Amino acid sequence: MSPTEGRRWSKVIDPGLQQERTALAWERTAIALMVAGTLLARYAASSSYWTTALGGIAAVVLGAVLLVWAEVHYEDLRGPIVEGADVVHPTATRIVGLAAIALSGFALLLALIDFAA
Repeated sequence: MSPTEGRRWSKVIDPGLQQERTALAWERTAIALMVAGTLLARYAASSSYWTTALGGIAAVVLGAVLLVWAEVHYEDLRGPIVEGADVVHPTATRIVGLAAIALSGFALLLALIDFAA
């Protein structure tokens, strides 16, 4: 039995693994968004900020959707990656980046308000 037997992809298509690292970065971003949303929802629920709690829940859902999308998208792009085609999606990157920055800023603002009170 070879070490690659039973794996989904047995051939490394890029010795530097840039596309694989990019897919993992999307997954880490999605997980971080889900964690931040969970913490925001937990804080807001304990402080009776229900609208903020709903925002945290929305961030968790967005992170989960992004996590699933990253896997499906990578699977769909396996062929073009093997062929050497460019698979960058700058619009998706901008949207996710802006959402993560906005959520982090909002969470920081809540923490500062709570600290000042």
